[in-house]
Amino acid sequence: MSWNDFHARGAVLQLVMERARVDPGDPGLFVDLPDMEKLFGGPDGVLLALEHRWTTHLAAKLDQAIEDGAPPNTAWNELTAEQPVLRAVLDRYAGRSRSLREAQQAERGMIGAHFNAQVHADDSGGLGRDRPESGAAAASPPARVVSRC
Repeated sequence: MSWNDFHARGAVLQLVMERARVDPGDPGLFVDLPDMEKLFGGPDGVLLALEHRWTTHLAAKLDQAIEDGAPPNTAWNELTAEQPVLRAVLDRYAGRSRSLREAQQAERGMIGAHFNAQVHADDSGGLGRDRPESGAAAASPPARVVSRC
């Protein structure tokens, strides 16, 4: 991908998010996007790029949750509060995009891996040991994610 393509992709994603701020369910969300086919291969590619953005931020928050001894759903809830429009778009279009659903399944796996890492750290007297909210009982993936399985 060229530098110009990289910036053009960023501009398309920004335009989608600007439209979504008005209405995340807008049927025209992916209409008349400049070079969408060339840059993303279609709406599914745009959705996958948005999911990648979400997942990258979620991974960082999950890592921090492990460090803090906080349950993974804390990371999910914080990110949802910080990026409600992005989450709304991903939720809205998950039913329409098989590629997005598959990416979200991988996201659930990542949450599960972080959950397991935290449980093992807690069991071994590691991360989060002194925090009352840590541990297997408190550390569960968000119900919203689990319900999509």
